Amino acid sequence: MKTKINLILITILSITLLISCATSMTPMQVNNTLPTLTKSKFISQSEADEKVKTNGCKYLVRNRTYVAPMGLSTIQDLKHGAIGIDEWVKLDGGNAYVLKNYKWITVDINGTTQLYIDFDTLLCE
Repeated sequence: MKTKINLILITILSITLLISCATSMTPMQVNNTLPTLTKSKFISQSEADEKVKTNGCKYLVRNRTYVAPMGLSTIQDLKHGAIGIDEWVKLDGGNAYVLKNYKWITVDINGTTQLYIDFDTLLCE
């Protein structure tokens, strides 16, 4: 009986580890999750273009890349990325950002990935 319980526990832990080590998310998952993790205002590219035209926002820094510290899961990677975005937005004197691109880059032979985020910082009314 003890062997069966150990086998079940090992199986559950293995499945949990495999699920938590997913190396990427879909674009919709990132677009829906990242804005909930940042304190800065997320603005879509089209919204930013419109607000800049009407002087509601101005770009402070374009094409910034942030390499997030590695987490144990994609959601932890995004949480670390959100912290970095907020820090850069604050350092730039802004209050908003436009997500330009993101990618998980494989960094070693074991398949470990690290999140790279490209974004613009803005100051909006």
